[in-house]
Amino acid sequence: MASYYYLMAQLPFLIYEQKPPMPSAVFKALAETQLNEEDAAFLNCLSLDPDPDGKTLPSYAEPAPSTGCVFIDNWREWERSLRLNLAKNRAIKLKRDNLSALEPPFYPVDAVTSALKSVNADISPLEGETLIDKARWNAIDTFAGNDYFDRNSVFAYFLKLMLIERRVSFNAERGFAEYKSLYASIIESGHNSLGVPK
Repeated sequence: MASYYYLMAQLPFLIYEQKPPMPSAVFKALAETQLNEEDAAFLNCLSLDPDPDGKTLPSYAEPAPSTGCVFIDNWREWERSLRLNLAKNRAIKLKRDNLSALEPPFYPVDAVTSALKSVNADISPLEGETLIDKARWNAIDTFAGNDYFDRNSVFAYFLKLMLIERRVSFNAERGFAEYKSLYASIIESGHNSLGVPK
């Protein structure tokens, strides 16, 4: 496996709570110039979505096709497992009947368990998303391993930049306005379906 000492040595260390030192697109463009052809192609397979091409069902019932890269395949399967477990926990919380369609795969990573705790805790949606993203961050570290200059570290850096960008995009005021608008439309549609005057 190739070593990318020059690329990784010039990058600032990432901390989840910081602002992104550069957009992920800029990092990708930089990395593509320094990676070998195969590793550069793998950058296109990296996404926070376990099925970025939309080839499997939206429920993530089936694993995404293998990319041939252990890091990316492990990341996709971990994220798919997380999403299925979150969906199942939310369905249980909402007392939904058809849970058999949400049978998540077992994934022996403690980060999934810690992320699931956020679903059951009495915290704000923003705090819940932050806990889930921190679990993602820890999973990325696990998959990257200890060699800071190999391709896995490049892939991990790219994913972490995307996570930081996602966190920075959260806006409490806009989120609350969206919530109020959605809630009002649900109430209105409920009144309309029951024939209740406004």
